[in-house]
Amino acid sequence: MAFIGPLPREIEKSNPGIKEVHISVTFTYDIPKAEKLYKSWSRLGVPIEMGGPAFGDRNGDFVPGQYLKPGYTFTSRGCNNKCWFCSAWRDTNGLRELEIKDGWNILDDNILGTSDHHFMTVMDMLHRQPERPIFTGGIEAKLLRPWQAKLMKEIKTRRLYCAYDTPDDYEPLVEAGKIFRAAGFTTASHVLSCYVLIGYRGDTFEKAKSRLIDTIRAGFVPYAMLYRDKGGQVDPEWRAFQREWCRPQIVGVKMREYGGGD
Repeated sequence: MAFIGPLPREIEKSNPGIKEVHISVTFTYDIPKAEKLYKSWSRLGVPIEMGGPAFGDRNGDFVPGQYLKPGYTFTSRGCNNKCWFCSAWRDTNGLRELEIKDGWNILDDNILGTSDHHFMTVMDMLHRQPERPIFTGGIEAKLLRPWQAKLMKEIKTRRLYCAYDTPDDYEPLVEAGKIFRAAGFTTASHVLSCYVLIGYRGDTFEKAKSRLIDTIRAGFVPYAMLYRDKGGQVDPEWRAFQREWCRPQIVGVKMREYGGGD
């Protein structure tokens, strides 16, 4: 069974065979909330384990359906890059390929960082899934090669996400857009998407807007990702700016305004 939130009263009264409770925490700024959940679920009187990426727990093998809903899957852990804003490489000491488990939403931190054999095996797995694949974990633009883009087109990818986190990501993003379009993807289909990091120290609204517009012109649907430190503090003005660049209806208008079409 899976729950979000404190111990439901009906579960506390009946306890339908629960022998232990696991609390999975993704972000460090959610640890205080997790501690409250720990206290709440402790009323069941069963062992409780608390872990997850927020505690640096990224090295385990992936078990489908455990902590994530059906269809979500990891085929690798970690990343070989050492980005200042990311904890994945710190927690995993590089990239490790896992046994491939069925699913259609790929959550790997860097699927293109895996071996060619692993990537092709993942493509074969995705080809037999009941849903069109989504690459939520991200596609590193500078690693993309034409044959990989062709395979992602052949499996009828529903959506994929690149990332524009630092200035040196832009030129690879432009090149990736060209590779994807040469493989048959179109900007108008909105399959090609891109996370754009905003709101970090030294960033401004003007700079962030320029990066988001450049993302459109590179052929991708931009999704503003607001930077948070370990405390999770967010400036209300940055939050409002992010919403403007995340809502599909608004972003669709901006795509037309700034030339995001084929």
